[in-house]
Amino acid sequence: MSGSGKLVCVTGASGYIASWLVKLLLGRGYTVRASVRDPSDPKKTAHLRSLEGANERLHLFKANLLEEGSFDAGIEGCDGVFHTASPFYNNVSDPQAELIDPAVKGTLNVLKSCTKYPSIKRVVVTSSMAAVAYNEKPRTPDVVVDETWLSSPEFCEQSKAWYVLSKTLAEEAAWKFAKENGIDIVTINPAMVIGPLLQPTLNTSAAAILNLINGASTYPNLTFGWVNVKDVAMAHILAYEVPSASGRYCLVEKVVHYSEIVEIIRELYPSIPLPEKCADDKPLVPVYQVSKEKTKSLGIDYISTKISIKETIESLKEKGFVNF
Repeated sequence: MSGSGKLVCVTGASGYIASWLVKLLLGRGYTVRASVRDPSDPKKTAHLRSLEGANERLHLFKANLLEEGSFDAGIEGCDGVFHTASPFYNNVSDPQAELIDPAVKGTLNVLKSCTKYPSIKRVVVTSSMAAVAYNEKPRTPDVVVDETWLSSPEFCEQSKAWYVLSKTLAEEAAWKFAKENGIDIVTINPAMVIGPLLQPTLNTSAAAILNLINGASTYPNLTFGWVNVKDVAMAHILAYEVPSASGRYCLVEKVVHYSEIVEIIRELYPSIPLPEKCADDKPLVPVYQVSKEKTKSLGIDYISTKISIKETIESLKEKGFVNF
């Protein structure tokens, strides 16, 4: 029980990655203060309250990313903070208000709260591969993306990739603020996160798998890195616990085109009708490589993408999102 006697804060605790983070922290003996927008909404909190150890060691508090000081009460007296709260939607009408402000201002509000309490030894920030790989460098099979890569805000704006822009600007702001204020931060940069859902609502990355098994006629001509939510949650904890952890960690088990995801599902579930063709007739977006050296040094031994896909689909069935 490496966390026994330690108090940590998790922001945005009802989210997909954060729920798993809370579960694993409780399992390691930590006492967890967890922020949610509305502690009285069972859709956001029931799955957290039912976790093993929650009755004794989980304390929910209300906080809003855009409200300066609203994280103070949750962060005061903590040994560490995990900042995971950040919106992830694909369809937005006002990117600044819906994605960019909550991501950037929210990160700065949490870090400002951290500067008030000297008990905090390290802050682990959930970033994304979105903040790493979106620039004008080619991503082809011989290219290896690593932690030194940075997404280009200009390229994101030109591409109207608003979620990617929000994560890029938020991480940039976090590093700048941390350096100026002497905060020890580490960022975790996962790719598309799949695997079992703890929360009752559908999150954007699990929806990518659901769309393929729910009657889609085509699959997108897109290539992504994929990673299991349990590995992502554990990487956050190791980034906090391992004294030598520093900088950024790219969390990618494998880079796979959607066509290969469809093939894996077909092999696992031969009776599910799956899309047969790509959404466009352009050449398939190439796969590339992501270095695993740094995450291996942290102690992450990745769950395979095939197992992650199976866990996602079984979880979607169990939650009632699909019937077959």
